[in-house]
Amino acid sequence: MKPKANPPLNEQELLERAHQLAGLSLGDIANDAEIAVPTSLRKEKGWIGLLLEHVLGATAGTQAKPDFDELGIELKTIPIDFTGKPLETTFVSVAPLMGLVGATWQTSHVCHKLARVLWVPIVSEKHLAIKDRIVATPFIWSPSEEQASLLANDWQELTDMIVLGEVEKISGKYGQVLQLRPKAANSQAKTKAFDKDGNLFMTLPRGFYLKTQFTHALIKQHLRTN
Repeated sequence: MKPKANPPLNEQELLERAHQLAGLSLGDIANDAEIAVPTSLRKEKGWIGLLLEHVLGATAGTQAKPDFDELGIELKTIPIDFTGKPLETTFVSVAPLMGLVGATWQTSHVCHKLARVLWVPIVSEKHLAIKDRIVATPFIWSPSEEQASLLANDWQELTDMIVLGEVEKISGKYGQVLQLRPKAANSQAKTKAFDKDGNLFMTLPRGFYLKTQFTHALIKQHLRTN
């Protein structure tokens, strides 16, 4: 494995590095970095993100801060089909199920994670081997006022339900652009939460995810302006 790239000095340098990957396959990128390509992502779900962090010079590692900490930019890969449509929802952050009384959107992990994002769409049709998946044109994004309002409203609704002890009632239908759903490696992973009577119980960890119609709109908007 080659050493990780030096951190980019500014946003423009990061975007230029990312644009240099556009049109390359993951196999090309991995070979150049001397990193082995897995045959399946089932047990290495975060491999693509780790590969791009390595070649782009991300600094955060596993810490709970933006991937490019000095620039305040989060890296998000997004699998798409040949038409640019996302193939799955996008994980944003683990949802705290306790200690939320008095929490605000502005101080939430979701708000911080989505403040400034380098999106790297990757053509990931089912018939493509991992090494043959292609990087599409990356772009840097911050939420518009309208988008931030939608995200904040969804976060507030979902957080209120957690605080009121209704976490088990939450399904993917809640939220216009943001959803809450189980986030666990297996069904044995459990965390503490409160029920509506204020009693502690064990439940699956939850995560916040961006719905595909939201990320599809971002990609379409980006393609129109490039």
